[in-house]
Amino acid sequence: MNFEEHAAKPLLAAAGIAVPESALAATPADAAAAAEKIGPCVVKAQVPTGKRGKAGGIKLAGSSAEAEAAAQQIIGMDIAGNTVEQVLVEAQADIAAEYYACVLTDAASKGPLMLFSTEGGMDIEEVADADPDKIVRLPIDIRSGVDRAATEAALGGIGLGDKTGPVADVLEKLYGVYVNNDADLVEINPLIATGAGDIVALDCKFSLEDSGANRRPELVEKGAPEKLTELETRGRDLGLRYIELDGDVGVLANGAGLTMTTMDVVRHYGGEPANFLEIGGEAYTLGKPALELVLSNPNVKCLLVNFCGAFARTDVMTEGIVNAWQELKPTLPVFFTIHGTNEDEAIALVRDRLDMEPYDLMDDAVKAAVAAASGENP
Repeated sequence: MNFEEHAAKPLLAAAGIAVPESALAATPADAAAAAEKIGPCVVKAQVPTGKRGKAGGIKLAGSSAEAEAAAQQIIGMDIAGNTVEQVLVEAQADIAAEYYACVLTDAASKGPLMLFSTEGGMDIEEVADADPDKIVRLPIDIRSGVDRAATEAALGGIGLGDKTGPVADVLEKLYGVYVNNDADLVEINPLIATGAGDIVALDCKFSLEDSGANRRPELVEKGAPEKLTELETRGRDLGLRYIELDGDVGVLANGAGLTMTTMDVVRHYGGEPANFLEIGGEAYTLGKPALELVLSNPNVKCLLVNFCGAFARTDVMTEGIVNAWQELKPTLPVFFTIHGTNEDEAIALVRDRLDMEPYDLMDDAVKAAVAAASGENP
C-alpha cells in the first residue's frame, strides 16, 4: 500500500526527522488560507505516485493569491492515472544541497538496504545508470540494525564534509521508520541541507508491506486506496486475489508462492504472464469464476494451469477447472502440469474429460504455453 506525501511525512516527523511546516488543502480557498499562515510556499499535488513535478503538479507560490491560483490549476489534474483531489501547501526551504535517501526491502541481500546519494532531486534510476558510484548501498542486518560507524565510513567518501554526521543520523532514523512501521520502502527525495546547515526532508514516499497491513490498521486508514482495474475489482468481489498484468499467458496455480514461481518461469522462457491468480485454500471451490476471470482478459492467448498439492488435493482443484472448462468451452490452448496429493487421479481427469496430456515437467508446460502465445506450435 502506497501513501501520499501528507500521510507519509508525519512518520518522519515522529522519528525526529525535520520536515517543513505544511497544511493539507482540498480547495483553492483552503490553499490560500494555508499560504496566508505559512508564507512563501510550494503547492504540491497529493497522489500516490512520483514525477509530480514533471507533470506540473508542483508549483511555487509567493503569496496566498498565487497559492490559490496554483491549487486551482493542480486540483483535478490527472497524474499517472490518479486524479488530484488535494494539495499540500508547504513552506519553501532554503536549499543549499539536495540528497537522496532510502531504505527498502532488497531481494538480492534478502533484507533491508539503505541507499544514499548526493544527487537528490533526480530519479534514482537515472543516477544509477549515469554514475552508479554516486549511490552508497548499505545492506542492513535486521537482527542488529544500523551500524553507525559503517554508515559514517560509507558516507565519508562522497564529499559530505561536516554533513556526514547529521546525514548519518537521519539515515538511522529513517531505518527506524522503515522497521517500526512494517515498510517495504521509505524514500526521501530530496533530503536537503539548508543554508543554516539543517537536514530537512522535502518529500517522502512510504510503502507499507502487504503482510504488515493487519498489524498496522492505523496506517492502513491513511494509505491511498488501491487502484484496481475492472477485472481486479471483480476478483476482489469474488474473494480472489487477482492482479492484471501486461502479458498474454494466463496463469492459474494454487498458492501464492507457486503462482509467483510460475510467473517467473514464464518470463525466464521469454513470455509474459497476463495475471497473478492463485486458487489455493478455499478458493479452489471457485474454479469457474476464476477461469472466467482469467479468460475475460482479451490479451490472454493461452492458459497455463500449475497445481502442486501437499495438504491440498490436486484432483479436487483439477476437477473444478475441468468442470469449468467443459461448461465455458473456451477455444484457446491450455497446458496442465500437476504434481502432489492425488496427482494420478487429477491427471486422469484431464486425460479422460479434456482429451489432453498434462506435462510431467513444469518447464515443459511453460515452454509450450509461451510458444502458443507467440503463435508457434508448442
